[in-house]
Amino acid sequence: MNWIFLIIGGLCEVAFAFCLGKAKDTAGNEMYGWYAGFLVMLTLSMALLIKATQTLPIGTAYAVWTGIGAVGTVMVGILVFKEPATFLRLLFLVTLIGSIIGLKAVSH
Repeated sequence: MNWIFLIIGGLCEVAFAFCLGKAKDTAGNEMYGWYAGFLVMLTLSMALLIKATQTLPIGTAYAVWTGIGAVGTVMVGILVFKEPATFLRLLFLVTLIGSIIGLKAVSH
């Protein structure tokens, strides 16, 4: 169950990065709405990480959590914010995904 909390927490990390990107592109009340979303997702992400580390090794949990956030944020950047999807970016993204899967595979 704690792996599910960790995955959802990682997705919340992607959501708070997305909110930061949207806040940068807006002004006024809409900007504050995105910042509020950022704070909510940040809090939820951290709470789920804390819950997951009650039974998972901290090194593995933190690496997987940040890895999900990093991969998801790069994908959001490419798909939503039109950042470049160069060969090397995608190669390192695949390498990161492989590392995350490897950490989960060797954790008890």
